Amino acid sequence: MREEELYEPMCKWLEQYLEDHYPKHEIIVVDSHSERLDKVLAKFDIVKEQANGVDIQIDVLGIARRGSNVKLFFIEAKKTRLTLRDLGQLWAYCKLIDPDEAWLLTSENLGSLKKLLASFNREDLLDFGDGKKIKKMKVGIWDMKKDMPDFSSMIPKI
Repeated sequence: MREEELYEPMCKWLEQYLEDHYPKHEIIVVDSHSERLDKVLAKFDIVKEQANGVDIQIDVLGIARRGSNVKLFFIEAKKTRLTLRDLGQLWAYCKLIDPDEAWLLTSENLGSLKKLLASFNREDLLDFGDGKKIKKMKVGIWDMKKDMPDFSSMIPKI
């Protein structure tokens, strides 16, 4: 199985998630893995100065827009055991762009991240935000049979 095969079901799940949580918003969800974030956002007339000219490629991008209010949602997909490098990639994107929510999802298992986040209780590694409001990236397993995250695997617990 290739990582790209995860994108379509993740797009469908994220679209439903956003429709449920942001019913009065226009919802856009795209597989954006092959294009820089600034270019994808430009297609929807959204400008994020921090993304301009920076090589950020989000696997699945969600947008909830209501008037001039735009909320962004990121999913990084992996088909391998998760590593600190995987978390670091998403963390850097989150620190630069500050999406409303971000997920690191794998079809395999949590790998070495489970030890770091759960055993050593280092959920602080998931923190991002503008300093006023701290948000947490969510890390979990993608359930291939149900085509949705396995919420029992999610760190932090939702």
